[in-house]
Amino acid sequence: MNEKELLHDYRRTGDVETLGKLYSPYMSLLYGVCYKYLQDQEASQDAVMQIFEQLIEKLRIHEVDSFKSWLYVYARNYCLMELRKGKARTFVDIENHLLESEQKLGATVGDERWTDQDFDSMQSCLATLQEKQGLCVRMFYIEQKCYKDIAEELKIDLNQVKSHIQNGKRNLKICMESRKNGK
Repeated sequence: MNEKELLHDYRRTGDVETLGKLYSPYMSLLYGVCYKYLQDQEASQDAVMQIFEQLIEKLRIHEVDSFKSWLYVYARNYCLMELRKGKARTFVDIENHLLESEQKLGATVGDERWTDQDFDSMQSCLATLQEKQGLCVRMFYIEQKCYKDIAEELKIDLNQVKSHIQNGKRNLKICMESRKNGK
């Protein structure tokens, strides 16, 4: 199928796999666009996944003639909005924290020492994630499964797995910080 047929098919069926076929050839291009604006590798990867998630709804609503041009403009606008919001945003890498949580309490991670309360908070926050986000985060970080294995086990698209992990990490961080700050 060509792009127009894929777009039409997606609008008609809402099949995310069809959207994945349409989107995947442009992921590298979008990453480049996002990196140009965001100047951060991880933020650019997150943006590519967030844009895909947003397209699930947007492409069912909007009539698109030239997908590549529309997608470029959409990605640029997304990045500009992220830059506007970005001043209040902080990023933290929780991979080591998640792996250590399943081992022993009080383990030293970087320069920070985790307490029983930190681990309890993390477990509570994991339970608040959307179901697929929680499953993907646990399977990837705690069970150390690869994206492909998670996608096969959950019967979802590889891009969805990546998106769920990125969003789950972000939501877990926000939850833990708010609990730590008593909000």
